Amino acid sequence: MQLGMVGLGRMGANILRRVMRDGHTAVAFDTNADSVATLAGEGAVGANTLQEFVDALEQPRVAWVMIPAGITDKVVQQLADLMDAGDIIINGGNSNYREDVDRSAALSERGIHYLDVGTSGGVWGLERGYCLMIGGADEAVGHCAPLFTSIAPGLGSVERTRGRSGDPTPEEQGWLHCGPSGAGHFVKMVHNGIEYGVMAAYAEGLNVLEHANAGALEQEHSAEITPLDQPQYYQYDLDIAKVTEVWRRGSVVASWLLDLTADALYENPSLEGIAGRVSDSGEGRWTVKAAIDEGVPVPVLSAALFARFSSRGEAVYADKLLSAMRKEFGGHVELPTGE
Repeated sequence: MQLGMVGLGRMGANILRRVMRDGHTAVAFDTNADSVATLAGEGAVGANTLQEFVDALEQPRVAWVMIPAGITDKVVQQLADLMDAGDIIINGGNSNYREDVDRSAALSERGIHYLDVGTSGGVWGLERGYCLMIGGADEAVGHCAPLFTSIAPGLGSVERTRGRSGDPTPEEQGWLHCGPSGAGHFVKMVHNGIEYGVMAAYAEGLNVLEHANAGALEQEHSAEITPLDQPQYYQYDLDIAKVTEVWRRGSVVASWLLDLTADALYENPSLEGIAGRVSDSGEGRWTVKAAIDEGVPVPVLSAALFARFSSRGEAVYADKLLSAMRKEFGGHVELPTGE
């Protein structure tokens, strides 16, 4: 088969590389001419304009858009204006699933299929493969199945779930048709919300271990500082990098995310040069909103999201107010930063 890719960033370019490795052909377009030239040098057909891109695709065309969510709608519309009924547009970026529902409905009136494909794998996807969560019509998903199979990890070294037998299903190979339009990005949205929570759990737990030597530090005693209770029980100078390494092997909390954490701590044990400002690209917010709409409690996911806001200084005003109120009602003097 053939796949066209609009957007040759780290994920878009590597998705094309995976399909070419598996024997498919590819057409590449990006506003960065050097990115196009690189993929063309690896066997893809390079295109310098969207018109050239569409003209180079075999019908029914399959065009994957892998660009920032903020410009996705504009580019999809431009692309659709150049395509014909029966063609397929895939949106692999982290778009809001509601936009996918609306976009799909509009394109269907023109006979153009639209698939929303939540894509997870990051910078490691070229070698590991990409987990794909897909929303859209059966016909379009079926047509693209060979491409999804090439992009996804396959069974690899992961043991089959107990009780599964016979030919591996798509979900066992790393891709799943989740449902109609929007379903793919809805599942990916919640996937990322969970990711926020898991990351926060690791970070908070390791922070407790990092401070396990609090009893060995000089203790301050004042009206403004609560002394450590029973400091003799907090005398552990733990090597956090080694802790994450041992957890990777046989622990119930082992995961790929923990593997990456161990990598990071081995390379930079003191986390030097990292400010601790944690960004969020929207999926965590959308997950919490969906949970509110559904009446589903998500205390862990919402706390993880709000912690990211705090990491960026969004709680400074509230913290200042807390300090001001303590001074007003109790005469408490604010301690200098760092104490």
